[in-house]
Amino acid sequence: MAYRPTEKTEAHKRARNQQLLESAIKVVAREGFQALTISAVAEEANVATGTVYKYFESKAALCTEVFRAGSGREVEQVQAAAFPRARKSCMERLRDAITIFAERAIAGHRLAYSLIAEPVDPMVEAERLKYRHAYAGIFSSLIEEGIERKEFAPQDPVASAAAIVGALAETLVGPLGIGAPASGKFDQTQLIDSITTFCLKAVRA
Repeated sequence: MAYRPTEKTEAHKRARNQQLLESAIKVVAREGFQALTISAVAEEANVATGTVYKYFESKAALCTEVFRAGSGREVEQVQAAAFPRARKSCMERLRDAITIFAERAIAGHRLAYSLIAEPVDPMVEAERLKYRHAYAGIFSSLIEEGIERKEFAPQDPVASAAAIVGALAETLVGPLGIGAPASGKFDQTQLIDSITTFCLKAVRA
């Protein structure tokens, strides 16, 4: 009879996988993808290197999973801001979505830089493109709704959404980059206001 994992065994595997993933994210948040290795995760999680290999067959696979997890959380935050349960205008929701993206990027500046711009393995770069499309999809849907409600000027929602994603990424790369200050050396509120104002002016009716 073939071995069938029990529910308890499967739960343990999921918990271990999550533990290793969280440890890997901590490494990237401190030092970037360049420092993310199987041995670094093992040390962070206080487990044997072989244990990590049971869940991630290579550094490329590990980096890809870390990118998916880290970016997925950020996309969820922007999605929640763009389409909240509370009734708000499209303009308010677009402002909130852009603001939450920028605020979280600045707060977790090292991780954000790694997710947005750090040179990475081609597998991870492919994931980065997917998540840029995910952000663009959120903004595109919101802009399309705003056009229907006559809050935004007639425009190509897809093109405008891609432009907003590009503006966010390019504007934040400098403040988030390696060697950039985590806080105190630039006016974070002014930077976020400038980004938000630019994006809202671009779509406003």
